[in-house]
Amino acid sequence: MSGPNLNFEISEYQKRLSLVRAEMVARNLDIILVSDPSNMGWLTGYDGWSFYTHQCVIVLLDQPPVWFGRGIDRAGALRTAYLDEDHIIGYEDHYVQSSERHPMDVLSVVIENRGWSRQQIGVEMDNYYFSAAAYASLLAHLPNAKFHDATGLVNWQRAIKSPREIDYMRKAARIVEAMHTRIFELIEPGLKKNELVAEIYSTGIKGVEGAGGDYPAIVPMLPSGMDATAPHLTWDDRPLKAGEETFFEIAGCYRRYHCPLSRTIYLGKPPQKYLDAEKAVIEATEIVLEVAKPGSLCEDVARAFYSTIEKYGFTKDNRTGYSIGMSYPPDWGERTMSFRLGDKTVLEENMTFHFMPALWFDDGGLEITESIIIAQNGAKPLANYPRKLLVKD
Repeated sequence: MSGPNLNFEISEYQKRLSLVRAEMVARNLDIILVSDPSNMGWLTGYDGWSFYTHQCVIVLLDQPPVWFGRGIDRAGALRTAYLDEDHIIGYEDHYVQSSERHPMDVLSVVIENRGWSRQQIGVEMDNYYFSAAAYASLLAHLPNAKFHDATGLVNWQRAIKSPREIDYMRKAARIVEAMHTRIFELIEPGLKKNELVAEIYSTGIKGVEGAGGDYPAIVPMLPSGMDATAPHLTWDDRPLKAGEETFFEIAGCYRRYHCPLSRTIYLGKPPQKYLDAEKAVIEATEIVLEVAKPGSLCEDVARAFYSTIEKYGFTKDNRTGYSIGMSYPPDWGERTMSFRLGDKTVLEENMTFHFMPALWFDDGGLEITESIIIAQNGAKPLANYPRKLLVKD
């Protein structure tokens, strides 16, 4: 039988595991149950659309990690994770979405049988994929264990990207460039949004030479006009209209690594407010690229952006960026650092962010964003696409 299809060398996975274990020691944890699929993949290579059922990677201080999941997904773990067969455990299918039993009941038996039931155990409490029922099952079946919140423990170890990770993100950037190019080629009044989204998906999945696309963690968002007053609306089958703006928040994705990039297209002559907002955002972005360097704080980046746009009469009351990298639905962010006031995280070289200077008005919105990598002399955009309000008559 052939081995797994790994996206990284075993040595890189081992380095990641060492980082996680060091943090476990610092928090006095013996075991962590990692249920975030992004963290599972980052630690072991596991890659499958199985996160709608309960699964996790068990990380121990002195033994190899253990993959735990639905029995039929065990074969996927053998095909994608670097773990050997003895460290891949599947549960029976009658545990799936059952009201009578829970997969964590089985996990508790595994923990008990392996002599880990009296340990200090960390779980990702505030996680899309770890439910209250999962926690209740563990508490009921492992009464001698001590449970602790390990939310974000693995996420924070992912902050500084390796050369291979950066290479994957640069390939994702080439893909998102192609996606925006295709949007501008096709967009016109009367084109139905669902038809445009079909082209966006087609371009993103086809990818570019040397880099086939993966599915992004978030679907395309492209609200127009009054819908663009809201940041997270998707699409319908109505046609685009002349005299309206549409912002496109999309991402290229390569081997689960993302490069988000937003641009706004106006069909017709933009109102002066949009031209003024464009000028403010572009100037603020140039300043941010200088400020966002090793040693600066996340809040320094936010303050530089806010103070610049305020000179033009604009304000923003939400964060203006967040850490990105490897991810699965429903979010391409890493859920750690944010560019906002009060976040005193120190920036380090090879951290990656989606700088998100979006402005939403009472009659529309403007998004001109950049995915960036922190470098010694300031942040560098991953993608190369015109940074401006795009206009098409």
